[in-house]
Amino acid sequence: MHIKTLTVDKFRNYEHEFVELCSGTNVFYGNNAQGKTNLLEAVYLFSHGRSHRARSDAELIKFNEGIATLELDFADSNREYNAVMRFSRDGKKQIKINNVPVKKLSMLMSYLNVVIFSPENLEMVKGAPSARRRFIDEALSQLYPNYLVNLINYHKVLAQKNSLLKNLKFSKVATDAVLSVWNEQLAEFGTAVYKYRDEFIEKIGNIAKPIHSDIANEEFELIYQPGIKMTGDKNSFYETLEQNQRREIEAGTSLVGIQRDDFKIYTAGNEAKIFASQGQQRTCVLSLKMAETDFIKSVRDEYPVLLLDDIMSELDINRRGFLWERITDKQVLLTCTDIDDIKNDSKTAFFEIKNGQIIK
Repeated sequence: MHIKTLTVDKFRNYEHEFVELCSGTNVFYGNNAQGKTNLLEAVYLFSHGRSHRARSDAELIKFNEGIATLELDFADSNREYNAVMRFSRDGKKQIKINNVPVKKLSMLMSYLNVVIFSPENLEMVKGAPSARRRFIDEALSQLYPNYLVNLINYHKVLAQKNSLLKNLKFSKVATDAVLSVWNEQLAEFGTAVYKYRDEFIEKIGNIAKPIHSDIANEEFELIYQPGIKMTGDKNSFYETLEQNQRREIEAGTSLVGIQRDDFKIYTAGNEAKIFASQGQQRTCVLSLKMAETDFIKSVRDEYPVLLLDDIMSELDINRRGFLWERITDKQVLLTCTDIDDIKNDSKTAFFEIKNGQIIK
């Protein structure tokens, strides 16, 4: 899987730029705040349908402009694709793949697979459970449309249930029958999500173990911590929700469910969030991201595009060398401020980014 060309128009700090990418490593370099990360963000949008750093699509549009347009030409082992995405300030978003409108996010995410690696990924280790759930969701959603559909439906029902629980807390009127209806739907969608996550954590942990051992010569383990106790079928999911119904009414919110899922990361026998040094935490993230890349390859039979956002400065020379060895057979879009340590060979293309302009 590789990207051939990217066009940005009225996007972030770009007026109009076109770039033709090589199938190896593409290096976007320059001073800070010139627009390097914006190019990676543009590619990410075609994989996930939303930005990994903007709160709304309106933030993606160049100042004093009404519409931003992105265009991407890419290919996998089967065919070539042309993708166009338009954002307007009124909140409307239009997406087309090979001139066919894409109406649902689950349809978009199955085309282009990417793995993004940025300094913010350290939150996967030291941050809140939501950062680790996002890691799971980003990996699974672009491979299994059914996973994303169930996840979206679960959170829609959860929002309705929480609204009811909030009202019940203040009105003191318990409508158990209505809550049971929501619990039945949560059990159906939540069980499907749970099964995907349980299998993913086991597989990604097994893939990451030898990778982590190669980098740091340390043991590595992931342990899934579901937000609900269940035996694997929706009946046990439903029963657990029903058993906690009184507590949830008193609290005015849902207390159990996949929205509280987490997983623990262990390195050298210790929980990384508590005991790992910053260097060890970076190694954990590197191992997980490389494992995610290999996991996607095992499912799609081809590697995703790697987006490395200013990550080289975060790694010491040994980890940097390991990363270079692991990306030589993949397409990479990499941002940095200093290119002195970047390998300059026939598989590498350099682009200077200066105030929203791309200079090859």
